[in-house]
Amino acid sequence: MGDLIHVSKVRIVKDKGPVRRAYIEKFPDPVRYGVHGGIKKFYGVEPEEELPTTLDHIVAAVAG
Repeated sequence: MGDLIHVSKVRIVKDKGPVRRAYIEKFPDPVRYGVHGGIKKFYGVEPEEELPTTLDHIVAAVAG
């Protein structure tokens, strides 16, 4: 087994409805998550503000 090189420390704060803030250690500004497009339709919600989903960030991370 290899050596551990990093442990992500993230605190999630749930705001209103599907909106969440992720505070990632050593970064002062949170990453905001929510729903949009087909995701909001899937969950049957109509957010006040459309935001990227956690799924968007996973896809971006894998693609990058």
